[in-house]
Amino acid sequence: MTDKTELNEVTAAAKEVKRVADAAAETKQPSKGQGWPLVPIGIGIGSAALAAALLYANSGRKKD
Repeated sequence: MTDKTELNEVTAAAKEVKRVADAAAETKQPSKGQGWPLVPIGIGIGSAALAAALLYANSGRKKD
């Protein structure tokens, strides 16, 4: 009896995975020009983080 129950659970999980995959395949992907410009945003955030790290590192030094 337990083998049949495990088989049913595996079958149900496989059907759920297939359903989700099919639903994901049917959704429209945004075209290349409509999304956020991730590379420039990432470069900007990285530059700001680097600048903040340098300012923090220099803030503890004594000025002569």
